[in-house]
Parts: sequence; structure tokens; C-alpha cells
Amino acid sequence: MAAAPTTDELAAFRQRCVDFLTEHAVGLSSDADDPRGEQILVEAKAYQAEVADAGLAGLMFPTEFGGQGLSAEHERIWREESGNFPAMTGSFTISQGMCLPMLDEYGTDELRGRYQAKLIRGEEVWCQMFSEPGAGSDVASLQSRAERDGDEWILNGQKVWTTLAHVSDRGIVIARTDPDQPKHRGISMFIVDMRAPGVEIRPIHQIDGGRRFNEVFFTDVRIPADHQIGPLNEGWRLATAMLMYERVAIGSSSIGGVTTDVTDALIAAARATGRIADPRIRQEIAAMYARETAQSVMALRGKAALRAGQTPGPSGSLGKLMRAVISRRTRELLGRIHGPSMIAGDGVGGPGKATLGTFASSIAGGTDEIQRNIIGERVLGLPREPSVDKDLPFRDLRVGTQRT
Repeated sequence: MAAAPTTDELAAFRQRCVDFLTEHAVGLSSDADDPRGEQILVEAKAYQAEVADAGLAGLMFPTEFGGQGLSAEHERIWREESGNFPAMTGSFTISQGMCLPMLDEYGTDELRGRYQAKLIRGEEVWCQMFSEPGAGSDVASLQSRAERDGDEWILNGQKVWTTLAHVSDRGIVIARTDPDQPKHRGISMFIVDMRAPGVEIRPIHQIDGGRRFNEVFFTDVRIPADHQIGPLNEGWRLATAMLMYERVAIGSSSIGGVTTDVTDALIAAARATGRIADPRIRQEIAAMYARETAQSVMALRGKAALRAGQTPGPSGSLGKLMRAVISRRTRELLGRIHGPSMIAGDGVGGPGKATLGTFASSIAGGTDEIQRNIIGERVLGLPREPSVDKDLPFRDLRVGTQRT
């Protein structure tokens, strides 16, 4: 085990981070004319390559797989300092916040050696494919199937709401490999090439004008057998772990300390519209400050657990739910601050568009209702909701297209 870094070493590392960020973290172009997120991704990839060249990418991952092999303290310092500069890597939230830790924790050394350095550098972008038209909040009802054929698996089915699938090189997908087992069993996890024959990607047009979500169709897509992640038929356990990573990623974003970005934006809007003296507006902004502070502290706790080598637990749902609450309250408060002007004459990228985007926070990564169930059952220890199908073979269930 390497010796703990000294105070002087950490101070020097912090200055190194500040120097790099000052030069390179200068902000991304507006996404107003980039509905599919393609231009932003180009800029994010260029920035991440610079981070890697500076020896600041993948700080805690092993050096043999493209990381720096540094300590949790180094990671904490990098996040703290990054939080003081414009966000540059939002396009990698799924790729690096969810797929990368899953590959590192559950992938074989061969898979880690093949892909991990590319993920850390941003050379490759990965997506996550869980939800289906008939399996949203109840992901275990998924019907996509993978059947073994010699040294390959043949994948058929459909996924939906897949963020950035159209620009992803690979994706992590779960599919049913044994329909004779109950729905939470008989599922396996794979890495699939998003450009393989039989993969079709269709954009979903979003309410805010964006098209970053996609439907993905698989028709006889062949996956090498060695691209299975984890044991056969234990994909639900791995999917649960990945969902925990997702909720930490959504709930914490790039937080490196206590941040109040939403509150700051609301104060600026209230001043610009002459509403800053309204006592009700002031009170609600103060309440938002308290929520953001609490959410930041929860996010820091989740990040500390990751730095300690722990797989995220159900407490990640707390931060994710709070982020959704903040988005909803922001939407309501922006309406009171701007009034009808938020809709009438709202230009591209104005408060109206930003407000439309907040609706996704209560859905992406699991709905608010699902998060409350998780918190109630797995954090507070309340009784689980009744389940009448947990021991029935999946092929006997009336779900999705099996309803008829």
C-alpha cells in the first residue's frame, strides 16, 4: 500500500489543478443550436484529452488500466477545484460516472485493459441501456433477450430513453438470458458495440427542443461471449449497482464542495426583473439556498463513499430525489420571477427552455416515487411493498407484449 500523501504534496497537487483549470476550463459553447449534443461532445472530448495528458484523469483508477493510481484525497481536491470553474464534462456523466466504475468493479481484466483507458481519456463514449417501452420504473420486467450461440450472444429487443446513444461507441445493456427464472433473475449484463450490424438508433424529440434521448432497436446483434459483465443470470444485481452509481452521478454532478449555482441564478433573475425586494421571492430563494446546501452535503457524502472504494448504496437516492425537488421548485420560482415573459417572447436558451428541461429530473435515473420507495425500504427500514410475482417464472408473467 502506498504511503499517504503529505500535506505539502497535496498542496502542490492542488496548485497543479488550479493552474490546469485556469488555462483549460474556460467553458463550453452554448447548446442552443446543438439539439443532439454533438458539438458539446466534441469540445468535452478535447478537454478530457487535455485532462488526461496533464495526468489528472482517472485519479483513483489503477495505472495499468489508464488511471493515475492516486489517493482519495487527490480525487477530493480535484473535484473541489473543478467546482470553481465552468463544467466541461457533462457529456461524460453516464460514460465516466456509471459505465467506467461498473467496468472497473465487475469487468474482467481483459475488458478493463481493452476499454478502461479509452473511457478515462474520453476517447470512447458509452451509454446505458436498461429502460424499455414496457419496463420503465419496473426495469426487471424487461423483455429484450440474449441467446447463446457458440462464442457469441445474439441480442434482440428494444431500449428507450437512451441518452447519447447516437454518439456512443459502446453501451452497457441488460437482457433476459433465462425466461424460466423469476423476473429479477435470469438477466445478464453485456457490453455491446453501438455500431454493430443490427443496431438501429432513432432520436426522441424532447419538449425543450433537444434530441439527446433515443430509441435503440436490436435485431440479431452479435455480442462476443467475453463481453459479458459479471456472472450469468445475475444482471439484476449488477443493474442495481449501476443504478446506484447513476443516482450518485445525477445527484452530485460535478460537485466538489457546497455549491449554490441554482440559488445564484435565481438571485440574478430576481434582480434583473426587479423582483428581488419581494419578500415572498426572497423567502423562497432562501429556502432554495438551504435545499442546495443540504443536497451538496449529501452529494459529498456519496462521493466520499466512492473514494473509500464503496459501491454506492441506497442513500444515493436521497441526493437524486433532492436534485429533482430542487428542479421542480426552481421551475415554480422562475415562473413567479419572470411571469408571462417566461413564455411570451422567450428566446432560444432562455428561462422558458431551461424550465422545460427540469421535468426530466423527476424521471431520469428512476422516478421520484421509486426513489421514495427505496429510501423508505432500504434507508428507513420500512416494510416492503407487496410483490405477488417475485417467484413466478418470467415467461408466465403478463408484462409488456406478454399481456395478450
